[in-house]
Parts: sequence; C-alpha cells; structure tokens
Amino acid sequence: MEQEPPKIEFPCDYPVKVLGRSGHDFLEVIVEVFERHDPGFDREGISVRDSSKGTFTAITITITATGPDQLSALHEDLLATGRVQMVI
Repeated sequence: MEQEPPKIEFPCDYPVKVLGRSGHDFLEVIVEVFERHDPGFDREGISVRDSSKGTFTAITITITATGPDQLSALHEDLLATGRVQMVI
C-alpha cells in the first residue's frame, strides 16, 4: 500500500525559501511580494544567505499560510518578479 503524504492543516506557520540572483534590492523585492500575501509576517525571522561566490541569495521567510490558494498565488507572484530562480 502506498502511503499518502501528510496533509497540511491551515492556518499554519509555513517556511518559504526563495532563491535568486543576488542584487542590491533583491531582499526588498521579495519582502514586498510576501507583504501582499501575508502582511503580518515576522520580519525578524527572515533568513538571508548568499552563495559562496555571491552570485545567488537564498531568503527564507515564514508566513502564516491560510490555504493552498494563498501559497500558489505567492509562488506565482515571486516567479513573476523575474528575479526568482526557485521557490521551495
């Protein structure tokens, strides 16, 4: 028997990792998108990590996820910036 993946119960804290090319305003662009989808997210909890050569930046932000529609819209808006390579 195949086991079903665990179901997410909303609302919940949901970490989202965003990877993109480094730039002076990359963090600002990403935070602006997150503010549209979860205006109350904890800015103190933002984690920023640059690649060893400084080419890429990984940003992890935890939001209060309200449902799959919110997560899908966030993912779509992040990619629409043209600055994001991957959303995990």
